Amino acid sequence: MEAVHGSMLLVYAAIAIALLILLITRYKVYPFLVLIIVSLLLGLVSGMPIGTIVKSFETGNGNTLGHIAIVVGLGTMLGKMMAESGGAERIATTLIDRFGEKHIHWAMMVVAIIVGLPVFFEVGFVLLIPIAFNVAKRTNKSLLLVGLPMVAGLSVVHGLIPPHPAAMLAVQQYHADIGKTIAYGLIVGIPTAIVAGPLFALLISRYIKLPKDNALASQFLGSGGANTANAADGVGSAPQQVTPKREMPSFGITLFTILLPVILMLLGSWADLVLPPKTLGNDLLRFVGNSDVALLIAVLVSFWTFGAKRGFNREQIQKFCGECLAPIAGITLIVGAGGGFGRVLMDSGISKEIVNAATSAHLSPLLFGWLVAALIRLATGSATVAMTTACGIVAPIAAAGAIQVQPELLVLATGSGSLIFSHVNDGGFWLIKEYFGMTVGQTFKTWSLLETIISLMGLGLTFALAAVV
Repeated sequence: MEAVHGSMLLVYAAIAIALLILLITRYKVYPFLVLIIVSLLLGLVSGMPIGTIVKSFETGNGNTLGHIAIVVGLGTMLGKMMAESGGAERIATTLIDRFGEKHIHWAMMVVAIIVGLPVFFEVGFVLLIPIAFNVAKRTNKSLLLVGLPMVAGLSVVHGLIPPHPAAMLAVQQYHADIGKTIAYGLIVGIPTAIVAGPLFALLISRYIKLPKDNALASQFLGSGGANTANAADGVGSAPQQVTPKREMPSFGITLFTILLPVILMLLGSWADLVLPPKTLGNDLLRFVGNSDVALLIAVLVSFWTFGAKRGFNREQIQKFCGECLAPIAGITLIVGAGGGFGRVLMDSGISKEIVNAATSAHLSPLLFGWLVAALIRLATGSATVAMTTACGIVAPIAAAGAIQVQPELLVLATGSGSLIFSHVNDGGFWLIKEYFGMTVGQTFKTWSLLETIISLMGLGLTFALAAVV
């Protein structure tokens, strides 16, 4: 088959992305299948040698999953151990006591940023929503005032701050420094979370009233699991422990375990400042600072702090690890397929054409990264797929571009784009609608608007940071 050159490649790329959008949104075909089908078709029409199309997709898929599958698996295990031990609830109750009921919305944002670091948005949400229900009941405040700062914190961490899997993927693709990305991510992410979370929640909760009865909330008020029957007739404040016979881990131990991978990654990225390069100590710091190794160490530590110390035996800990991996299989496959699609774009010569077009347009790589991720997010609904696919398109442009930008800032710009306007094709949209007991219209006015504030403010602060650093 004859290879296609020039602007026709851009036309085929546009058609491929439009086809992705149509099949996922209109015909509800599973994104994993759509990404494979569209990648193969794009390879065929762009004139790639037939024998190399599948290989190209497999290479992109494998390269992406080789790293991200480990991060996702280990992060989910860490989150599961925290949930089962009562660590998430310990963080929440301690911060509520420290902040006081009047400032509860600030406490929920901080909880979400801490708890959301190692896990996907959906996992973090399901982990924290029982706490939000209990807090809203105990403080007699609107679930919006308590819940929106929580989802803002989770969303900011998801898009901007490693070791979150989505942000880690962008760090890898752009060859960014993890330590710098975490530091810049916090500089951009914390003000963004404050505006989109507590401040926005205070404003919007005045105008949107949720129904008094929330069927889902009633399942989580009081104790969970086997003790639900006992909690049903409880009056006043909800019990703070999931199971009365197990003592929750202390606040310090919980915080240490969750932040351990972040601490190790920072140490790894600062190895040259601490010890001379190419010494054993420096190599060891870099080794434990690798994201896979840092998360593995944190998971092993959690087996003691969240497991054995809480009275769980080996079989129970193994069961938790097995249980938590099933729900993340789907998103992991989709992320891998996004990497495969990115590789086909590269091997077919489309990425090179996009590079040429972007270079001649003199578009800032930061704006281009944000724009590509935003379009894919609107199309597919998934922030993670948006980041994965956008990185594959933008990385070669950033490398070849006349305008040089720091790769860490490119991570933040792409992450911000991937969070724009969540709507009906996003699983998170329906998750929040159902749990908060809102109508579709109310979900647009709260959650979708919150995500757009994060996206635009994240981009603005990234540009401001670029001007300073």
